[in-house]
Amino acid sequence: MTELTPALLLRAYAAGIFPMADHVKDEDLFWVDPDWRGILPLDHFHIPRSLAKVVRHDRFEVTIDRDFAGVIAACAASAPGRRSTWISHRIRALYIALHERGQAHSVETRLGGRLVGGLYGVRLGAAFFGESMFSRETDASKVALVHLVARLKAGGFRLLDTQFVTGHLMRFGALEIPREHYRKLLDAALLPPTGDFLALPQGLPGAAVIQALTQTS
Repeated sequence: MTELTPALLLRAYAAGIFPMADHVKDEDLFWVDPDWRGILPLDHFHIPRSLAKVVRHDRFEVTIDRDFAGVIAACAASAPGRRSTWISHRIRALYIALHERGQAHSVETRLGGRLVGGLYGVRLGAAFFGESMFSRETDASKVALVHLVARLKAGGFRLLDTQFVTGHLMRFGALEIPREHYRKLLDAALLPPTGDFLALPQGLPGAAVIQALTQTS
């Protein structure tokens, strides 16, 4: 069996597939290549008015890549209605290794210094592959998503892959597209120029983040 390394994982993303596990303690992984793929079009991102107000008021402190391991651990933790997770120990180790290579990033939201929400994903070319998010306070993960989309737009990204579509993501404009269409978007996003995840400085006030969202690419 071929050892799954960070380099091989990136090759898999470039081919349009991603790994999952059956449960948190499972050492075996399987590759997923859905017939219908979830994406969140960056130029048609919808932010509800009430959430925009939360972002503008800077209720949460938002940081980038300050605690990647903490975010992925929180995403993998059990929660009400979810006793287990597909984010196994092996997957966590692989994505932490990707983060150390600069190919995986996290967005964290804090309240009173406490990590209360966030998300993480993989960067490749001008594509960002959203992996998972968590929330321990109302709107914490939603604010992280808003900051992520603003960062991707400012950095010239052309594809935000959500893997699947949930009712939560549909509120922001996520949609499902056939695998063939997704592959074309992915191939285009892997061509130069490469997206710049650090195009926006850290610590921007929420009003500036909202402004970055409204600017055309």
